[in-house]
Order: sequence, then C-alpha cells, then structure tokens
Amino acid sequence: MTAENYLNKYQNFIFEFDEVLFPEKDYLLQVYYLFAQFIEYAEQKDATEILEFMKASFASEGQEGIFDRTNLQFGIGEKYKVNFDLLLQNVKLPLKLLLFDDVLSFLTLIAKHNKRIYLIATGDPIQALNKIRQTEWSNLKSSLNVYFSAETPDQSISGTVDHIIDVEDLTPNDAVFFTQKSSSVKGLNIDIIYLQLEKLFLP
Repeated sequence: MTAENYLNKYQNFIFEFDEVLFPEKDYLLQVYYLFAQFIEYAEQKDATEILEFMKASFASEGQEGIFDRTNLQFGIGEKYKVNFDLLLQNVKLPLKLLLFDDVLSFLTLIAKHNKRIYLIATGDPIQALNKIRQTEWSNLKSSLNVYFSAETPDQSISGTVDHIIDVEDLTPNDAVFFTQKSSSVKGLNIDIIYLQLEKLFLP
C-alpha cells in the first residue's frame, strides 16, 4: 500500500519518534562531541580521541553503558557521569535534528489533508522533550499530539498506543501505527494496523 493509499484510508496516524522519524544517533553523537570537548577542557584529555572512541563504542555496543566504557578507557573520573547524564537530558545541540526526508514528506501530506498525527516519545520524558524541541519540524509543530510512554500506565510502546486509542476515543480501524521494530507491537490490546515505516517507501 502506498503513502497515498494510507492517506485515503485512515484518519489517525501514530508514530514512534526515535529511529522512525529521525535517527537517534544524530542526537547522541552531538552529545558525545560536546562531552568530549568538556572533558578536554576539564581534564586536558584529547577530545578527538574520546569522541572517536565513543562513536566506535556506540556503533558496536550501543548507548547503554557508554559512559562507563569511556571512563574505563580514558580514566576521566566517575564524577563526570553527572555532567554526561545532564547533557543527555538537556543538551543544546549545535545542529537541529532532521527528520528522514521521506518521513517529512509523508507527515506534511498528512497535515495537509487535516489528518491527526500522534507522536510516541519513549525513554526519559525530559530527554524526549528536548529532542522534540530541537527537531526541525518545518510547519508541522502545531499538528503534533505528543504522548510520553513513561507517563502512560504500563510505560510500554504498545501500551501507549492502546492509551492513545482510548483517551482520544479513536476508532482502531481508522488508525495506523508506524514503528521501527516488531517488538513495539507486542502486547497491543487493540486491533490496529501497524507497519514498519521504511517499508512504506520501498520501491
């Protein structure tokens, strides 16, 4: 089914944010850059080496535990974990976050057709809000209805979809949920169409 078919068939469009609308690494790598610069200033350790290590560590092992791995490699000091965590939450990014091109076009079409857009932000709500505020939304900001999964009853993505359907009084067969991974739909209590978003744009 093409994007136009979905626009004709559904009134409500629910999206995950991280990795669906934008690549989360665009946020994290800017945090790593600023943290490396801070450590160079505070501890006179080479920022380029720290940044390259963090980028490689993220690529191979992910975000979880990256401060501990960096501390072990460079001995920067456990006391700087507070600074790292605060940067993750509240960083002022040098560059705005950009939506995937195809996704931006699709969202623009949804808004143009006066359909509803619901956004599911996962993880720490403070960090999630910071990402949303620093995303380049073009003229879409007023069309977004944001839900933080951490503030819904069971805090899961599937539970947040159920919550949106319930509190917004949506008809399930009039809504579609776009995700990045199949695990996000495990536990859905409501029968709703879902799709990995990148498949929508396959030739």
